[in-house]
Amino acid sequence: MSSQAAEVTEVLVVGAGQAGIAMSEHLTARGIPHIVLERHKIAERWRNERWDSLVANGPAWHDRFPSLEFADVEPDAFATKDQVVEYFEQYAQLIGAPVREGVEVTSVRKRDGGAGYIAETSAGTIEARYVVAATGAFQLPAIPPIVPADAGLFQLHSSAYKNPDQLPQGGVLVVGAGSSGVQIAAELRKAGREVFLAVGPHDRPPQRYRGRSFVWWLGVLGMWEASAPPQGAEHVTIAVSGADGGHTVDFRDLAASGIRLVGRASGYADGKLTFDGDLADNIRLGDENYLSMLDAADEFIERNGLDLPEEPEARDLGPLPADALEPIREVDLAASGITSIVWATGFRSDYGWLQVDAFDELGRPKQQRGVSVEPGVYFLGLPWQSRRGSTFIWGIWHDAKFLADQIGIQRGYLEYDGNGAPSNFVPRERPAVAAS
Repeated sequence: MSSQAAEVTEVLVVGAGQAGIAMSEHLTARGIPHIVLERHKIAERWRNERWDSLVANGPAWHDRFPSLEFADVEPDAFATKDQVVEYFEQYAQLIGAPVREGVEVTSVRKRDGGAGYIAETSAGTIEARYVVAATGAFQLPAIPPIVPADAGLFQLHSSAYKNPDQLPQGGVLVVGAGSSGVQIAAELRKAGREVFLAVGPHDRPPQRYRGRSFVWWLGVLGMWEASAPPQGAEHVTIAVSGADGGHTVDFRDLAASGIRLVGRASGYADGKLTFDGDLADNIRLGDENYLSMLDAADEFIERNGLDLPEEPEARDLGPLPADALEPIREVDLAASGITSIVWATGFRSDYGWLQVDAFDELGRPKQQRGVSVEPGVYFLGLPWQSRRGSTFIWGIWHDAKFLADQIGIQRGYLEYDGNGAPSNFVPRERPAVAAS
C-alpha cells in the first residue's frame, strides 16, 4: 500500500463505459458521493475495440439512455461506433460524472479492521465503503485453443479487427455466427476476399417486421423482460445487423454472396481444420427462432387490432444453402488460400483486480441482480443480470438504477441510531396490504 494518505469516497465505480456512466447518473441523483475510474477513456471498448465500420444493431431511438437522444442520428437509423463514443462523452458531461480517465485499478480488497474496501490504483490509494464493478463481463477475448499460434496463419480476435486492409492477402476464415461474425464476414466478402464462415447455434430475429424494429417487438412481446435464458441457451449468440441501414441476417444470403459456410470449428491437424456436421441443424434452429418471432408478432397484431402492413414474403426462406446440404467437414487451409482467421467467439470476464470472496470456482460473480454475496460489492453489465436486456445500453441503465437504490438502502440502515428511521431511508418494496 502507498504511504500517501488514501483518498476517501462513498462509492468507487470501476469502469467508465456505458455501465459506469449509468451508475454515476443514478448515484448523483441520490446525492451519493462517488468516483468513476477508467483505465483508458470513456467508452473505450466502443472507441478502440470495435471494427471501423461497426454500427449499433438497434435503432437510435432505442439503443440509448432515457435522458438523452442521439444528436445527429435519425431515430430509426443506426449510430456508428464513433457516434456512440461521442454520445457517452456528452452524457458524462451532461450529468457531471466524476470520471477520472487513465487511472487503472490494480486491486480492491477488504479494509482491515474497518468497514469498506481499499483500492490500489495507478494514481494512489482510495478507500470506499461500496465498490461497483462496472467493467461488464466482456473483458478478455475468448479464443478457443484449436489452431496453434505457430500454424503460420494470421490470427486475431474480432475485438482487434479493424478493416480488410489489416489482414494479409488471401482468404479468411471467420469463426462465429453472432452479429460480429456475420458482419465481418460480409465486409470481407465485399472487399473481394474469399471467405469461410463457421456457423454455430444462434438466434436470428428479424431486423424489422411489419413496419416495426425487432427491439420494438421484443418490448411489446415482453421478451426483453425474460429473467433467465431458456435451458441450454445460456450462451447462444444473436445474429442481427444494423449494417447497410439494418437488415435481417440470413445465411442463405451470405452463401449467395460467395461466402462458404461450415459448421462449428472443432479441430486442427497438419494444416487442416475440421468442422462439425451441424451446419444444417444450426441454420434450421435459427430459422425456427426467426419464424417463432413472426408468429408471436402476428398474434399480437391480431389480438390488439393493430393496422400494420402484412408481410407474407418474410416467411419465404428458400432452400438451405448447398454447403448445408453437403457439409464441408475439412478444409486444407493452404490449398484453400486461407491466410487469416478472425475469431468472433466472444469474451470472458476478468475480475482479477477484485480480491474479495465474491466468485464461484469458475470465477463467475456470485450475485443476484448485481448485488454480490460480498456485502458492499456490486456488479453491473452482466448478461442476464436482471433480464434479457441487461447487456444492452438501455438495460444497463435500469440495472444501474436498481443498484443505486440498493446502495441507498444500505446507507439508510447504517445511519440508523436507534431513535427512529433516518431521514433518507428508503424501505424495500413491499406487496400492498389490503385494508381489513
